[in-house]
Amino acid sequence: MSSEETRPASPADPADPADPADSPAAGPFRHENTARDEAPQFVLPLVVRIEKAEPPSRTDALETAARAVLDILSDERSAGDGEWAQSMRDWQDARIRKVVRRARGAEWRKAGALPGITVTGGTAEVRVFPPVPLDGWPKELAKLQVSGTDLDDPEPPAAPDLAGPVLWLSPDVGMSAGKAMAQAGHGAQLAWWELSEADRKAWREAGFPLSVRTADPARWRKLTVSGLPVVRDAGFTEIAPGSCTVVADHPSLRG
Repeated sequence: MSSEETRPASPADPADPADPADSPAAGPFRHENTARDEAPQFVLPLVVRIEKAEPPSRTDALETAARAVLDILSDERSAGDGEWAQSMRDWQDARIRKVVRRARGAEWRKAGALPGITVTGGTAEVRVFPPVPLDGWPKELAKLQVSGTDLDDPEPPAAPDLAGPVLWLSPDVGMSAGKAMAQAGHGAQLAWWELSEADRKAWREAGFPLSVRTADPARWRKLTVSGLPVVRDAGFTEIAPGSCTVVADHPSLRG
């Protein structure tokens, strides 16, 4: 499932920095046309492994997808002169698009042969790939299905560790698992951008612990005005444009 947002600035662009005062409180994703709409558009592909006999649980898939996004953002190949650095910069200079597709069996093995990072959760496996042009997907990924990513939790997820990072999903917006995986990835990315280098290093060295949970309505109302990063969907798939979908609640970003 695809997900697209507009956003204020690329953290890789020193001439156009992401000003904290211009993002969480004011709504980091904007909807008027900007130069980023005119830039070549790229997408970050994520593939979730869904075997018929043993599909992953929904919450674990969401959390694993969020960690996969963090892994590629922090990978040395994505920085400086790394082999993925240019595509990562191109992607972040345009709309931040993520597309989640599903694979199993031979399809999963073929996807695993492409450059990328596989992240394993409790029941979920997600592979993230360096960004590709919107109309230039590798054939091994282009033929994978976007639909069919509906997943369930066999049991209600445990209460999150409120002392750690939590990506809170809106209780008001229904999303397929694939859409929610992309949105959780957006939330993790916003938190990453807002953190200091020291906090990024600590989170990375700890293995990117995080929880993804749906907030109750009272908590959600407080979160959306708390100054924490808020994901606002561009409305290209499933939900209305401007919908608040995720609040990224990282301990280092709390007021």
